[in-house]
Amino acid sequence: MKLKYGMIGGGNGAFIGDVHRRGAFLGGYANLVCGCFTRNPQKNQEAAQQWGVEDPSRVYKNYQEMAEAESQREDGIDFVAITTPNDTHYDIARLFLEKGIHVICDKPVTSTLEQAKDLKRIAQEKNLCFGVTYSYFGYAMVHQAREMIEAGKIGKIVYVTTEYPQDWLLLNLRDEETRKKMWRIDPARARGSLCTVDIGTHLEALIHAATGLTITKVLARFDYTVDDIPLETNSNVMLQLSNGASGNLWSSIVAVGQDADVRIRIYGTEGSLEWYHGKPGLLKYARLGEPVQYLAMNRDYNGADSLSMSHLPAGHPEGYYEAFGNIYERFCKDVIARQEGATEKKYDYPDIDYGIHGVRFVDACVESNEKGNVWITL
Repeated sequence: MKLKYGMIGGGNGAFIGDVHRRGAFLGGYANLVCGCFTRNPQKNQEAAQQWGVEDPSRVYKNYQEMAEAESQREDGIDFVAITTPNDTHYDIARLFLEKGIHVICDKPVTSTLEQAKDLKRIAQEKNLCFGVTYSYFGYAMVHQAREMIEAGKIGKIVYVTTEYPQDWLLLNLRDEETRKKMWRIDPARARGSLCTVDIGTHLEALIHAATGLTITKVLARFDYTVDDIPLETNSNVMLQLSNGASGNLWSSIVAVGQDADVRIRIYGTEGSLEWYHGKPGLLKYARLGEPVQYLAMNRDYNGADSLSMSHLPAGHPEGYYEAFGNIYERFCKDVIARQEGATEKKYDYPDIDYGIHGVRFVDACVESNEKGNVWITL
């Protein structure tokens, strides 16, 4: 069964919109039939043609027009993908939910906790799916780590450390025209955070995906390294996790020479696991007193959840697009299940609860930093 979906944003050369489109295609369960890809009318039509939208009348000038028109059509969309700036997510998502349309949205899901909770309430009342594209959830070996932890392979978790260093901000600031388009550095739109909300939230979600644990307390230290930007560019966060373990989370957008170098290390009483985005098909596994092993994706020794997210023979690299495809596949299967009568979530993907946790995490980090780096309970 093929679902029909539309996209808000993503046109005019935006990176993340094309990632969503490719992810939905790789997931294999959805066709793009409409959208409002950019507010520029010409570029809106160009994006629609490039991405295969066959009906010009379904290229809309704004999201309000799209939500109204698609909700009235017999062949209207099953879900909408929201790929716009963070501070626009709530209004767009709320409108489509109210029209009875399922939603998948880029992270962070909203600017405030109250907004995120409101979206959850509406989705529950209308029995609608709500996905949030925390991309690192979609990697097979992240799920292999989770399965091994749940099977007791490393004992009780005692410490987790994760990092996401990159230098995108410094590179983009070199060009004045590029800088003018950077909505993330506008304090009025950022609501108190730049680095933490942009990539720190990915790490918060990764910890939960890989370990099953949640963050219960944070102590955050923000660094402001670009003189004319009053938002943090480097973030160090000490963590307390739901099983009592401690941890550390470092995110930076001014780490010269680093790309999207995401890494998580999980230490237990009997062993450890490590996953690195640069080699996403491998999982480092160490047992106390035994030789270190590297597990490869799509091998028979992996767990069922990990194998279900592997699509190529072992040794053939799968990456970012495939991770989005895994999220879209599970989200679409859940939409189909709702259409067939299900009243609760049937498939595992980052949902509105992931989104709520992410917003709550950022709020706590901002509060901790503002109060002089103190512990804040989530």
